[in-house]
Amino acid sequence: MIQDPEYARRLAQNLVELLTPYEEELIHLERDAPAFRPLRRAVGIAIAEACFCISDVPASQATIVPPVDDETRRAR
Repeated sequence: MIQDPEYARRLAQNLVELLTPYEEELIHLERDAPAFRPLRRAVGIAIAEACFCISDVPASQATIVPPVDDETRRAR
């Protein structure tokens, strides 16, 4: 398992760049031969998962839990 999130994002970006032209070609092939649909879908899913990895930014606790200070308590 990859521990460095930035390295994982770079790998995912490379995967997207590598697979995108294949998906585009498979889209054209699928029009003439519907048998290519499962392969095109599999490539599309791999691209989507890689895009999720690229865009997956872990939310810090600061954005999830409001700060607990005197001002926040007064506002409640």
